[in-house]
Amino acid sequence: MEFRKYQHLERFGTTEVNMIELGECYVFPKLDGTNASVWMSKGEVQAGSRKRHLTLDKDNAGFLEWVEQQANIKKYLKANPSHRLFGEWLVPHSLKTYKDSAWSRFYIFDVCIDSGEELEYLHYDDYKPLLEEFELDYIPYIAKIKNGSYEQFVNQMIHNVFMIEDGKGTGEGVVIKNYNFVNKYGRTTWAKIVTSEFKEKHAKTMGGHEVKGKKMIEEEIAKEFVTQALCEKVYSKIENESGFSSKNIPQLLNTIYYDLVREDCWEFVKKNKYPTINFSTLKHFTFIEVKNHMKNLF
Repeated sequence: MEFRKYQHLERFGTTEVNMIELGECYVFPKLDGTNASVWMSKGEVQAGSRKRHLTLDKDNAGFLEWVEQQANIKKYLKANPSHRLFGEWLVPHSLKTYKDSAWSRFYIFDVCIDSGEELEYLHYDDYKPLLEEFELDYIPYIAKIKNGSYEQFVNQMIHNVFMIEDGKGTGEGVVIKNYNFVNKYGRTTWAKIVTSEFKEKHAKTMGGHEVKGKKMIEEEIAKEFVTQALCEKVYSKIENESGFSSKNIPQLLNTIYYDLVREDCWEFVKKNKYPTINFSTLKHFTFIEVKNHMKNLF
């Protein structure tokens, strides 16, 4: 496998991550080091920086030299040869308040399956036990927020004390991941909120917690009306007409949404006492429910 560049984190509120807050989001600490990756190619462990494949004579702050001494990374990649590990190589950058024990370590923040096409991002709940089995460092989440607001995400920055010296403030910001989110360009994209200084008193403990966001009528409608039977009905119709491949997934998603609005609109409007419905948001949650019901296709 060749070098693959990690995605660009988009600032929360921009077009690239529009509606990422809808659904369940994991909020992670953002570390201030240098982006790095490791993968297996022809039985040998390879390493990269944000932009290039590393070699010992063109290393990046000693990352490749360090990787070659880590037996657990090699064992992990031999057991999972299609995986790429993306993370932060923590070496001094702008923020100097990390613990002495935190430096020169690789903190994994994403695990991807590389099939030769688009990278498939594993869910945190799936990759966490894999990394723990091989005693690899990773960045734990701060909070889970469902249908959150900008203010709720900003408030989590006070909890970013991961590897920070006690009493030395907080990290540089947070990263927001919604594992069901694909932006309007068809890309899996994460959001970030960055701050250079956060003056509020931070929490002394680190651990995931849940934050309740607002209840959304569009999500409730999708959960009730986008059924397994509806998904299978539309899938079978497409398969019988022309056969089904990955190219038909957009057709499947949009047909189910169309059928939902056409056939059930009066029923869910009447049942919910004539609510105000954002149909773009309803479409978003419809797609999520289809993916939940037809996991074998996604």
